[in-house]
Amino acid sequence: MMDWSAFALSLKLATWTMIILFPMGIWLGRLLAWRHFPGKALLEGILALPLVLPPTVLGYYLLVALGGVSPIGRLYQDILGRQLVFSFEGLLLASVLFNLPFAIQPMQRAFESISPEVREAAACSGLSRWRSLWRIELPLAWPGILSALVLTFAHTLGEFGVVLMVGGNIPGETRTIAISIYDKVQGFEFAAAGFMSAVLLVISLLAISISFLSIRSRARLRHA
Repeated sequence: MMDWSAFALSLKLATWTMIILFPMGIWLGRLLAWRHFPGKALLEGILALPLVLPPTVLGYYLLVALGGVSPIGRLYQDILGRQLVFSFEGLLLASVLFNLPFAIQPMQRAFESISPEVREAAACSGLSRWRSLWRIELPLAWPGILSALVLTFAHTLGEFGVVLMVGGNIPGETRTIAISIYDKVQGFEFAAAGFMSAVLLVISLLAISISFLSIRSRARLRHA
C-alpha cells in the first residue's frame, strides 16, 4: 500500500529543508525581531508571500527562474552538466523558499518574546553577542524554534503544487508521497491513497500538537 520510495524521498526532502532553514530562520527571525531598518515591512511581506500565493503560481515563477534558459539554470547546467529543474536539488531549493514563512515567523515571534532587559543584562555582564546568543537567547527562544522546525518538516511532507511544478513526477528523484497519493487516486487505487493519506494526517496532527506544546512552554517561560 505504501509507496516507500516516495515516502523516503519526502522524508529526505523534509529533513534537508529543515536543516537548511534552521540557521537561516534563526538569523532572519532574530534580525526581524530586534532590528529596524528601511524596507523591513517589504522584506517581511516578501518572506510571507508563500502563505498567500497559490502553490502553482509560486511553482511557475520558480520554474521560470530555475529553468534551463534562466541565468541560474544555465550556470547550474554549465557547472554540473544537468538541469536544476526536475531534479532533487531544484526540488530542495523550491521547498526551502516555499517554507520560509513557516520557519521564520515562529522564530521571529520567539525572539520578540525575549525581554530587551535580558539582552541588556547579558551585555552588561560582558557576554559577547555570540555567547549571549548561545547561552541566553537560544535557550529562551527554543520552544518557538522547535515549533518552526516541526511545522516546516510536516509542511514539506504535504507539499504538492510547488513540488509538481518544479520537480515533476520522476520516480526515485522527485516523486514525493503527496504526488504518489495523487497518482494512486488517478489510478483508482483508493486503498493505497487512503493509507498514505492517513500516515500524513497522523504526522501533521503530531506536528501541530508539538507546536502547540511549544507555544504553551514559551508562554510559561515568559510569565515565570
